[in-house]
Amino acid sequence: MKLNYHPDTDSLYIDLSAKPSAESVEVSKGVVLDYDADGNLVGIDIDHASSKLNLRELVTSHIPLETAEKV
Repeated sequence: MKLNYHPDTDSLYIDLSAKPSAESVEVSKGVVLDYDADGNLVGIDIDHASSKLNLRELVTSHIPLETAEKV
């Protein structure tokens, strides 16, 4: 999973899979769910993210995280 924040558009994309998006559905104003060809959720796009989320805090609970190696 990758979190990608774009400050120029104040949008947050939560990338859940490496599979490409085949369909997108807006579930509420400025929140779009992306699905692959098999109907699996692959990403979440949130417009105006700073007004909908606290972008200064990320809390995980009971998730086995590994640090990605820098390229």
